[in-house]
Amino acid sequence: MKKNIGSKLALYPTPITVIGAMNGEKPTWTLVAHVGIIGHDCVLVSLAEPHFINHLIKENQKLSINLVTEEMLLEADISGSVSGAKEDKSGLFAYETGENGTPVISSAPLTMECTVADIYKTPNFESFICTIDHTYVEENCLDEHGKIDYGRLKPVLFEFPAYQYLRTGEVIGKCLSFRKKEEI
Repeated sequence: MKKNIGSKLALYPTPITVIGAMNGEKPTWTLVAHVGIIGHDCVLVSLAEPHFINHLIKENQKLSINLVTEEMLLEADISGSVSGAKEDKSGLFAYETGENGTPVISSAPLTMECTVADIYKTPNFESFICTIDHTYVEENCLDEHGKIDYGRLKPVLFEFPAYQYLRTGEVIGKCLSFRKKEEI
């Protein structure tokens, strides 16, 4: 029997990302787990309204979304524990400038450069609806067909109720293949 635990957000775990935006001539970064897919060409990045990076994203209309691996976790965690208004976070990651002018973390195996298409406000949050302009992927994270292999990429996941990071699990089956197996 299921128990009603109230109005709780329960769509976890989610991949953790580091969002990048330019602050003048320097990048700034913040850790974000509230990212989502809203179409094959659009994503949503939801940030608490007081975040320092929000005004930079609104000003530039651009941001980068960098998937986090275990090797990046220390710096990624720090990027989410300190405000860019109080501390310069530009030195946390080595970076390159992407084709759209956003900071792309060199050690991130996958980065999407995005343009803000709209901002959706809810109480205490600003959700940036973004088009995906460019996706950069480390070649060793691509399969033989040039598609992203998340088993090689191994993004870190975030689980909110316990406030902890998780490793990506193993493959348990191919999507939309179970019925075919039953018919055999």
